Amino acid sequence: MTTFTPRQPYSQEEIDRLYPKELELQLVQILLRHGERTPTGLAPYWPYCNHAKQLTSVIKSTNDWDSLKFRRRLETFGSDDEPVIATGPKGEFDGICQPGELTDKGRETTLALGQRLRQLYVDQLRFMPHLISDSDMIYLRATPIPRALESLQQAFWGFYPPSARTADFPPPTIVTRTPADETLFPNDASCRRFALLSRAFAQRAAERWNETEDMQYLSKVLSKHMPGQSKVAVDSRPRLSGIMDTINATDAHGPATKLPKDFYDRKARAIIDKIAVEEWFQGYAESSEYRVLGIGGLLGDIVSRMTGSVKRNGNDGSVELAGNDGIRGKGRGGDTDVKFAMSGCHDTTLAAALVSLGAFEGEKWPPFTSHIAFEMFKKRSTVPVAVTTPKSTQQPVSPQSQSWWSSLFGSSKTFNDGAADPAKMARKPVKELSASQRDEMKDYYVRIRYNDKIMQVPGCKAAGKHLEGDTTFCTLETFKSVVDKYTPKNWKAACMAKLDEPVFPMKAELAGYE
Repeated sequence: MTTFTPRQPYSQEEIDRLYPKELELQLVQILLRHGERTPTGLAPYWPYCNHAKQLTSVIKSTNDWDSLKFRRRLETFGSDDEPVIATGPKGEFDGICQPGELTDKGRETTLALGQRLRQLYVDQLRFMPHLISDSDMIYLRATPIPRALESLQQAFWGFYPPSARTADFPPPTIVTRTPADETLFPNDASCRRFALLSRAFAQRAAERWNETEDMQYLSKVLSKHMPGQSKVAVDSRPRLSGIMDTINATDAHGPATKLPKDFYDRKARAIIDKIAVEEWFQGYAESSEYRVLGIGGLLGDIVSRMTGSVKRNGNDGSVELAGNDGIRGKGRGGDTDVKFAMSGCHDTTLAAALVSLGAFEGEKWPPFTSHIAFEMFKKRSTVPVAVTTPKSTQQPVSPQSQSWWSSLFGSSKTFNDGAADPAKMARKPVKELSASQRDEMKDYYVRIRYNDKIMQVPGCKAAGKHLEGDTTFCTLETFKSVVDKYTPKNWKAACMAKLDEPVFPMKAELAGYE
């Protein structure tokens, strides 16, 4: 399946069953794959990017900031290398896409995702307000890749359209990172040890599959379209996963950019999907180190926001949304706890997260506009232990004093209330917490929905590890314990360690357990 086809909205009967009355929803965190895009390895030019006719850039004018609206056209080489304007299959000049760019359809489907999330969390559950005057309770983040940021923006627009915002609604904050610091996708470009691991598991997949009957079938169907009519293989050129990427991108769009019909052979696509899932994601199922380096930082962040929401200490994402003075919402209602988070990311993010939680068994490659919802609940009888500091006593928090070196090149310290203190709950493993800290997590539960399907973390099935009567509601303590096992303490240091050591574990280290 190339594009995720959403189900009909939950009925009231389904809502009553999925959201028990004894539980109160406290925090929702969404990971969303970007929408449909152009392929990265196929000859241009696709006429599916009409937003290119009405782009806007920020301009610094003489006295203030302004905007420049412009139309983009792509130029390429003509005969004798003279410049010519790139055209689509029917001679289109405008709306031509760049390789890997979010298309008009991708914008439509991510907008629709935001609208579906609004229907559930605003209209049906009344978890989020119908009208907002600022976005202080919403944490937004995206990878540095434009299609992820644009998909996030589209989803936010669907979740809170202009009609659901007040006239003085300020610009929302969207958090990003530099590529070297990015953990919102498996970052083999910035993590040498992870690159070694991922290449080793890819090579193992090639050795397992290249001489099989399944691969022979793929060569029979597709070799006539390969360069030099060569055989199809996991590590062929193009790679099997690259062929899949192109098939999926073309299948999601119009007939003018379709491949020959052989590429859409149903049996061939099922084989390609099965092999690609193993090549890219089996490492997360077998290797704790693979999980640590590939997705542990992101899942650690997700759990940190959960414990921060319990303690109301800013680790729920509040720090990232603070203004220049360190206080969010100043002049617009004071402090506001983060209740909802959305992160624009990629297929490899979603699958890595689910496989690492032991919750991807039998699933196919994540379609465009797929999403994971991490929902945290508390029992309605539970009273939070931590008390938010009264607004009248809040003071701007100044950054820690820094050396001249760190002032120039940055510091890993935060300016939040002890957020970097190892004694805090956020990144400290459950087994190292005090009894009182563990008590704070009692009566809190975590559930995962993937494309509206309830997922099961295997480590939550045991007695005492879940809400009575439903093993998919994992206790927060158990969920944190599962993630603790592969949350890195220093991701960058781990990325540079063990570069000469074996890449495969001595025995399989199963995912999804404490």
